[in-house]
Amino acid sequence: MIRNSGANPLSSHGAGIRSVVCAASYEARKFGVRSAMPAVRAERLCPNAIFLPPDFPRYRAVSRQVHEIFKRHTDMIEPLSLDEAYLDVSENKAGLPTATQVARTIREQIRSELSLTASAGVAPNKFLAKIASDWKKPDGLFVIQPEEADSFLLPLPVGRLPGVGKVTEENLKHLEIQTVADLRRVDLPTLEGRFGRYGVRLYELARGIDKSEVVPDRPTQSISAEDTFEQDVLLTEMEPMIRKLAEHTWTASRTESRIARTVVLKLKTSEFKILTRSHTPGSPPSSCEELTNIALSLRERVGLSRQQRFRLVGVGLTKQFSRPPGYICAARSFQLAVVVSFPFVADEAAGRRLQRRGHVQRFRGGSVARRRRAAG
Repeated sequence: MIRNSGANPLSSHGAGIRSVVCAASYEARKFGVRSAMPAVRAERLCPNAIFLPPDFPRYRAVSRQVHEIFKRHTDMIEPLSLDEAYLDVSENKAGLPTATQVARTIREQIRSELSLTASAGVAPNKFLAKIASDWKKPDGLFVIQPEEADSFLLPLPVGRLPGVGKVTEENLKHLEIQTVADLRRVDLPTLEGRFGRYGVRLYELARGIDKSEVVPDRPTQSISAEDTFEQDVLLTEMEPMIRKLAEHTWTASRTESRIARTVVLKLKTSEFKILTRSHTPGSPPSSCEELTNIALSLRERVGLSRQQRFRLVGVGLTKQFSRPPGYICAARSFQLAVVVSFPFVADEAAGRRLQRRGHVQRFRGGSVARRRRAAG
């Protein structure tokens, strides 16, 4: 995401004393610089780093170019972010015999046409493919064959499983669960009783089970815009920013195929406490002015001292549903992400033999997860 011709540590962040790091090169990461870190701290950790402002129009443009390469191989593309996606290649347009070959070809095309590196993971499902794609970043290919799933999964720390954050990981440690192997030894009733519905998910992930499919054009659940103040402000002082953010949110919502009904005001206090207030009107906001007025009115429900100061404010729309027939929707730019399922034959020679015999289609679908990164 950051242009660089050398090996200098790089970090991308916006202007201002409260800027945070959007992305950091691998050279900068060696100094402890991470995304979402305050820029001031990043500069202390790596004083020789080159700091660049983010260039989101460029990122989106390159993302669309990568998407065009994906479309040469499949139309089943599920976006995750600007630089990551799932691709379902069960029906591979190029007629390549293996999922590994599909991933290798896409990586080569991205490098030769866009001068970008890409890491890819090949596995029997989305969950394993996502882990595999992270295994050899920023420029590698990692394959997990179905029969290798257990040997790969069991030694992993439970923190590598999707949805296992610091809190869940700590709760698992109380049950003496530190690895996937430990997790697999726990029965379903115990996990479900401790973690509710997510306990079922943990039980399945520990066994390499992921039934989720690649879903192209997954509906947007919410749209929001937020910003951090240069200095903490009172609630009564943030009207100009709320109006600006409401306008950004409204503009973004006009490109969606669905209508959002609930307006959300997000605030972060000077003590870093996050609170939200929301309102669902009888009908969806019909104009930017209506959205803005609802967002402004939500300040009355904050319920804190008038002297309370805030460092961040955001305005969002959520609880979306389909637009009525005949509604004309403006085209929206694609935000990239990838996963691929393909008749799973990881071995190239075996794949060619099976293809000649007409047996490739009998194999179970696999998945390729891909993450794009800038070269250099």
